[in-house]
Amino acid sequence: MVALKTGPRNLITDVSGLRVGHADDDALKSGTTVLVGEKAFMASVDVMGGAPGTRETELLDPKYTVEEVDALVLSGGSAFGLDAPSGVAEGLRAMGRGFQLGPATIPIVPGAILFDLLNGGDKNWRDNPYRDLGRQALENAALDFHLGSHGAGKGALTGSYKGGVGSASLVLPNGCVVGALVAANPIGDVVSQEGHFYASPFEMGAEFGGLGPDPKALGCRLRPSKKVEKMMQMAAGADRSPISNTTIAIVATDARLTKSQCKRLAIMAQDGLGRAIWPAHSPFDGDLVFAASTGEKEPCDIGELGHVAAMCLSRAIARAVWEARPEAGDILPVFNAG
Repeated sequence: MVALKTGPRNLITDVSGLRVGHADDDALKSGTTVLVGEKAFMASVDVMGGAPGTRETELLDPKYTVEEVDALVLSGGSAFGLDAPSGVAEGLRAMGRGFQLGPATIPIVPGAILFDLLNGGDKNWRDNPYRDLGRQALENAALDFHLGSHGAGKGALTGSYKGGVGSASLVLPNGCVVGALVAANPIGDVVSQEGHFYASPFEMGAEFGGLGPDPKALGCRLRPSKKVEKMMQMAAGADRSPISNTTIAIVATDARLTKSQCKRLAIMAQDGLGRAIWPAHSPFDGDLVFAASTGEKEPCDIGELGHVAAMCLSRAIARAVWEARPEAGDILPVFNAG
């Protein structure tokens, strides 16, 4: 058995050719995160949650013509956040980036959103803020970026604690790199009742506290969601329970993959959600994983890549919660208050 190691940053930007940018607003308690390549990259997507919100994801199906995209966007704001990719597309067009068709330049920017409209932030805006947040996130794109309460994870919540943005990477023995980027906002929990991350078997060093697995048998149990309770209180009198949630993620590799292989990578990476979040893929989550390939290196075994991507995604989810920080107006506490 060969031990894996993290990349130098332990971020998705360890995958060569990728950068990540955040933009958020403290009063809004929401924001946007963009993954952009130095050049267009291969991508696909897999959706397993029952309540997704997406833009231009249909074209990522291998049966359709478009193969490469210019950026991928994760955003808060529910349906309003679907305007964030428009801001990213505007910024890319201004850079001369996009699909060229005669004199037209058309950036391809798929995106996905999470529900954070009932998290204690001021959502009484006049003009949709997410278009501007998308463009700002693109302008902020860099190799190093913050985890926790930033970007698309600014106002994210899990079942019992604040969520956030997380990332992680691993390097395969042949030198191929796999990374994950996630905005963790599930209806389920990431931490057990005894205070241990479900993703602990995959932790590298003490990247989310080194707390280890839960020493008590987990058994078969249901755990009420504090998040849903708080959201229902905030939406008193609503016709239906406000239990929209969602964990949205991107896994990426520098191995050269086809569009169909990217689809398989996204499917396998979904296991990372199931290992880190209890429950995952519920009717009230829009759980979605994009998969991207920059093609900088020779092809790798897709089975190994998918397995490693799932491990990276589990770790990224735990890191999102571990790195979250308390802010004014929070309706749930942070897990790591130290």
